[in-house]
Amino acid sequence: MNAQVFQTPIDYLKGTGTSRAEVLKKDLGIFTFEDLLRHFPFKYIDRTKYYKIRDINAELPHVQVIARLTHKELVGEKRTKRLVAHVQDDTGVMELVWFQGIKWVEKYLIVGKAYIIFGKPGMFNSKPQMSHPELEQYSPEALKKKGNLTLQPVYNSTEKLKQFSLDSKGIQKLTAQLLEQHSKDIHENLPAYITQQFKLMSRAEAYRNIHFPENATQLYEAEHRLKFEELFLIQLKLLKNKLLRTQKFRGNIFDKVGDYFNTFYQHKIPFPLTNAQKRVIKEIRIDTQRGVQMNRLLQGDVGSGKTVVALMSMLLAIDNGFQACMMAPTEILANQHYISLKSLVGDDFVEIELLTGSTPKKARKVIHEGLENGKLKILIGTHALIEDAVQFQNLGFVVIDEQHRFGVEQRAKLWRKATVPPHVLVMTATPIPRTLAMTLYGDLDVSVIDELPAGRKPIETKHFYESQRLVVFGFMRQQIALGRQVYVVYPLIQESEKLDLKNLEDGVNTLSHEFPLPQYRISIVHGKLSAADKDFEMQRFVKGETQIMVATTVIEVGVNVPNASVMIIENAERFGLSQLHQLRGRVGRGAEQSYCLLMSSQKLSREGRIRLDTMVKTNNGFEISEIDLQLRGPGNIEGTQQSGVLDLKLANLATDQELLLQARKVVEDVFTRDPQLVLPEHQVLHQAQQVKNAGLSWDKIS
Repeated sequence: MNAQVFQTPIDYLKGTGTSRAEVLKKDLGIFTFEDLLRHFPFKYIDRTKYYKIRDINAELPHVQVIARLTHKELVGEKRTKRLVAHVQDDTGVMELVWFQGIKWVEKYLIVGKAYIIFGKPGMFNSKPQMSHPELEQYSPEALKKKGNLTLQPVYNSTEKLKQFSLDSKGIQKLTAQLLEQHSKDIHENLPAYITQQFKLMSRAEAYRNIHFPENATQLYEAEHRLKFEELFLIQLKLLKNKLLRTQKFRGNIFDKVGDYFNTFYQHKIPFPLTNAQKRVIKEIRIDTQRGVQMNRLLQGDVGSGKTVVALMSMLLAIDNGFQACMMAPTEILANQHYISLKSLVGDDFVEIELLTGSTPKKARKVIHEGLENGKLKILIGTHALIEDAVQFQNLGFVVIDEQHRFGVEQRAKLWRKATVPPHVLVMTATPIPRTLAMTLYGDLDVSVIDELPAGRKPIETKHFYESQRLVVFGFMRQQIALGRQVYVVYPLIQESEKLDLKNLEDGVNTLSHEFPLPQYRISIVHGKLSAADKDFEMQRFVKGETQIMVATTVIEVGVNVPNASVMIIENAERFGLSQLHQLRGRVGRGAEQSYCLLMSSQKLSREGRIRLDTMVKTNNGFEISEIDLQLRGPGNIEGTQQSGVLDLKLANLATDQELLLQARKVVEDVFTRDPQLVLPEHQVLHQAQQVKNAGLSWDKIS
């Protein structure tokens, strides 16, 4: 694309004008010629089919008819004035009506002439009717011309835009005007050998055919070309960043496995490592010996043992004379990591401290001193870690939990606390579909822990309707009698007038009646409690002083309670799959069999039923994440909105997985052959990096 031409403000496109330009900017985000070109149709209407009037019914979305005008008249006065016309073919009569633009339409309508009529049909007095149809005088030439536009594009518009005659048809006219003037300026941005190898339509042809396809085959080829381009350019940027980082950022070399690592592995680890954990530790060992900064994503389900892998990696850093830190997005999660690590290493093995917004000033001072003199080896914390006052003597290894909750600048502040960029291990307990991981984290190396530790039994998940509540209460009593504890999670704290959902306050009342003191005790945790009250209630449950924890989703990531064996989720159909899976992961932490009971109303939407059936069928987080991606789309999965990568106009990560894999493989081959992109055939890629391409500003994904 000629960058200069297509960055022209939309105000300068013939037929736009200041008023229309303003509403295009405000309602559709169309500021430039390129924005309009990339405002793609969301569907197409087949204009090859012609209906007879007798076959028309109100259920049809759009119809096209050839009929002769037999009568027209103006009806009503001033505000109620309308133009009514009758047309007829050999099967019946249809009424056409206009409430606006009457003067112009009335002039265009000539009794006795035949017209090609297109619009949404309705019924009035049991007869077919059409309001504000598109009209064109019938002639063999007009019919032939229609054959050139067999698929009519339909564009998103708004009520405000329609006031400026910028409905779908109006946007179509502007787009046609733009292509007529500037299609010659749409230059190729993929190397010729790639377009030839994969038989891709030219870029200019693709833009013409996605807006005005000659037929379904041309439309498919245009979409395929532009989707490939979108995915290719994302992967080009991500893999270039990865390549640049290995060239630009040297890393500390961890060339020895010393006392800390070996002592922990041989004497302190309370359970044998799984083969998956061993494999990931080996990958980290190899990374940290290469002399370049490690950037690795560690994916693993709740309870798969990511924390132990992170700890052993940090011990490796300490063995090589460096400090390590772990940053979590919430105080609850930071506390959980701190408690887990302390329980694993004991009090006299290696110094570990916790730094959050709640850390007292006196304790902060001690932590700051320990970091600066090197005595403090591992620091766990929240955003507090990136404060200017936090200075390490020799930071060499950083673990970030749930990276998507941190901004780019926040992470960068952590890197700057070391002269040589520290090695980075990003952890997530939210399984990410492969295609999403390749797009969100495509510049990272990926490790997966796909085994649960020995002795862990898969959680049994069952679905119950509201009518089966007494059965659920009986099961709760049975489990509590065995010494187990139970979570009950509600979507709301208080009753909502708008939502007919179970709420925590009513739930507490019901449970207090069904499970009375002194035999049963209940903890209550929700987002409106203070941090101190939340912690107090959590600790009562952790210590076994209460048998039932009633909570909202604040316990989605929370403390580890091995004795809690039952998770009951109220209105489970209202939760996303990822959230249901996270909540289920709160149980199954001990050796005993654990259960997740999904409560729902009798009426379920199709998607609600798929989610609950999926949860009952599988415990595999990656399988669940793939279904979640298909149901919700990438833009609605937590964290992807702020990634800046998923500004996809055409490609769909749920349905275009093969195309993404193909695009990534092609980019890998390009960099293998020409790491600096200096070959003549790759000059178009250099140019592509200087301008917006495929709807992506390069700075958005850097």
